[in-house]
Amino acid sequence: MLRSEEISAAVEAFPVGLFGIVSILFLTPYFSRIILHIQLQPQEFITGLAMFNCMPTTLSSGVALTQLAGGNSALALAMTVISNMLGIFIVPLSLKKFVADGVGMTLPTQQLFKSLVLTILIPLLLGKVLRESFKDVANFVDRNRKLFSGISALFLSLVPWTQVSKSKSLLLTVKPTVFLVAIGLGTLLHLTLLIFNIIAVSALSAISGGRKSTFSRKENASALILVASQKTLPVMVAVIQPLGNAFGEPGLLVLPCVAAHLNQIILDSFLVNFLRPKDRYNDTKVA
Repeated sequence: MLRSEEISAAVEAFPVGLFGIVSILFLTPYFSRIILHIQLQPQEFITGLAMFNCMPTTLSSGVALTQLAGGNSALALAMTVISNMLGIFIVPLSLKKFVADGVGMTLPTQQLFKSLVLTILIPLLLGKVLRESFKDVANFVDRNRKLFSGISALFLSLVPWTQVSKSKSLLLTVKPTVFLVAIGLGTLLHLTLLIFNIIAVSALSAISGGRKSTFSRKENASALILVASQKTLPVMVAVIQPLGNAFGEPGLLVLPCVAAHLNQIILDSFLVNFLRPKDRYNDTKVA
């Protein structure tokens, strides 16, 4: 469903997009070191959240929420695509530096890189080849974007579900209070990323020219804050699968991340109301 012309429309806001990608892949993963200092049993909950924090941005919700907020959706799409593409090469290094070294584990970087190429890069390239080679395919997909989005969401939801199901016996031994604490930590992580990116946008706006800066444009700021503060669950699962039990039981690693993934979308759905331009908000209420 990727339309290249939509990405090219983000060239005007290039500095904002560049910082967004840097924030997603290079700056926010530093918070993983703080997360690993938290003591919670099972420790896989903490390790999983630390790994989740090293992931690129969400594949679709960030763009959708940016559209609802009246933000620069082309910029949001560009940051999403580029960060997930670059993430294939950077995520294994981030996991090694911020998570594996912190828990004293050796990360099979080459194996992980191969898995990400097979599960993310090759399908994306095949999809683009089909789209660009056969216009009938492109037209059919564009006419049925809601259907394909629904199918994609269904398949993506099945991936973490299968991982969690494999660890059913262990999950039943976890106290509900511990799981609630893990959910709270995932929510706190997202709020931390939001605050970090809001402060960064404000600072960059002041440094680069104030109101005349491209960072000062509300549609650009909204896109950056929403997209750069989210982390994707499917890539997290794609990372855990080839690692086996290297970092612990896969189901326990994924479970708090499922909650964190859902919570960030819920929280940002409320945030959209504050980011949306007032005139657009009033038009929506009248409608």
